[in-house]
Amino acid sequence: METSSRNFSNSSSFNKSNIDQEGWVKSMRKSIAEPDNEEISKFPVCIFSVPKVLLATDPDSYIPQQVALGPFHHWREEVYDMQRYKLEAARRTQKLMNTSFEEMVEEMRKQDEARIRACYHKFLDMSGEVLVWILAVDMAFLLEFLRVYSVKEQARSSVENCTSSVSHLVDTSGSSKMSQMAILRDLVMVENQIPLFLMKTMVENQIRDDENKSAAETLKSMLMGLYHEVSPFKEKQLPDIDIDDCDHLLDFLYHMTVPNNKELHIEAIEIDYEGITEDANDGDQEESFAKPSDVQHFKDFIWKIVSKSNASLLRIFKKLIFMKPVTVMMKLPLKVLSNIPMLNLIKEPVEKMIQNIRGGGEEKSKDDKDSNVPLIEEIKIPSVTQMATAGILFSPVNDGIFGISFDIKTSTLYLPVVILDVHTEVYLRNLVAYEACVAAGPLVVARYTELMNGIIDTEEDAKLLSERGIVQNHLKSDKEVADLWNGMSKSVKLTKVPKMDKVIEDVNKRYSKTWRVKLSRFMKKYVFASWKLLTLLAGMSMLFLTTIQAVCSVYSCARVFNKLPEIPEGTAE
Repeated sequence: METSSRNFSNSSSFNKSNIDQEGWVKSMRKSIAEPDNEEISKFPVCIFSVPKVLLATDPDSYIPQQVALGPFHHWREEVYDMQRYKLEAARRTQKLMNTSFEEMVEEMRKQDEARIRACYHKFLDMSGEVLVWILAVDMAFLLEFLRVYSVKEQARSSVENCTSSVSHLVDTSGSSKMSQMAILRDLVMVENQIPLFLMKTMVENQIRDDENKSAAETLKSMLMGLYHEVSPFKEKQLPDIDIDDCDHLLDFLYHMTVPNNKELHIEAIEIDYEGITEDANDGDQEESFAKPSDVQHFKDFIWKIVSKSNASLLRIFKKLIFMKPVTVMMKLPLKVLSNIPMLNLIKEPVEKMIQNIRGGGEEKSKDDKDSNVPLIEEIKIPSVTQMATAGILFSPVNDGIFGISFDIKTSTLYLPVVILDVHTEVYLRNLVAYEACVAAGPLVVARYTELMNGIIDTEEDAKLLSERGIVQNHLKSDKEVADLWNGMSKSVKLTKVPKMDKVIEDVNKRYSKTWRVKLSRFMKKYVFASWKLLTLLAGMSMLFLTTIQAVCSVYSCARVFNKLPEIPEGTAE
């Protein structure tokens, strides 16, 4: 008893020597004693942790490697080396401010600490002073970095004013450095965000050359320049986003990539699995009067009889030898039989026989059905090469994700031009993760990645889209393009985007009408799927021929055939 108590008390759950327990109690008392602030409760959580189901697929796409912004990753050793550049940026920012940097930080702590904590999904176990200083220094660095990406009319002056510190990270001539690309990757990560209202406050406290331009307009020009740098889509017309409606940098990028539901006239609807997710049998079940599961039960039943019955084999072969031609044809696979003209007359009797055979197999059928439930990311749509073989054309459009459409008359699938480089995968992955955390309606970006994953299976698919001008590949090879899309197939929940799903439905209808597809599905379902019964028939034929050979070796075959009953002439007709 003493041993167990000792082990229990020494467990890791109760022996936390690095925790200041007294300080923890004081913080709890202070938090509970504080009166509720109704204004603060109006601000929803906007900076989240990445869902584990997505984080497990590719951690490097969600965890900052070069620079940490905000409290989530601030103390990690891998990113703390950037603290030197952050402090230099803070010193330069102080020279541009109407007040001292310290006074601004103190004002933020007094007025905005509760609102800042409300923005983060995780509990921030640090003092208000530490939290605000982390954000202030990180914001100084971020704003200085973003000035390089101002819109074109201000980009030249911004580059000329770049200091030595930032120029070490950013190539002002226009080409990208490794450190610059790494920072861009980190800026768009879900867990690496800073509330935008704080950044706006810091811009307001800085002395600006153009006094006619508000802090919101200055900040928006920076973010627009960043969007043009990292976004893989090049739209002709961009939405007009109000900076005050955005929670942070990634939220702004999401609004630029995906217009809101009101603009799209999308309402929440029930999810329909049929016709969108991948069918386990990959075929049109309506082509046969018997369901594939029924035919499978019939074949299994016949196989079981032959494999387990020894005494009755001679009787079965005797029946096969002397039965009438129509009876022989009824032993053919049901799926083939159902497609032979003039034999639909036996449809009802055969179906009744199948129902009797099924018997106790219903529970197994139910279990099989549950085990073959389609995955979320499996979309029922042919690959690019399959569609091209079926006569479907591809055409690029510069309208972003919502430019996806299908012209039934010309059999043309319109897809948005997407530029794939070192930023693209991280950008799209974090948009998908952020969308999963905040979106109340359809997961548009997730659906787009699932669609691209569905049509791009191999490097040949990627090559065809590159030749059509839809994919502008800045990666090393077409294989990397295919791997990029196939690696982003994981989602957190099933969604439905009416416009995209209508395109998927139209493509499937057009593809199913081609004779190549019909022949392929016929062979796959009606011939290759009947391998057990075909093997049975082949074995029975070999055994029958062997039996005839043995009989003929002992008796005269002519004498045997003379003893067979003659078939009446009326029956032959």
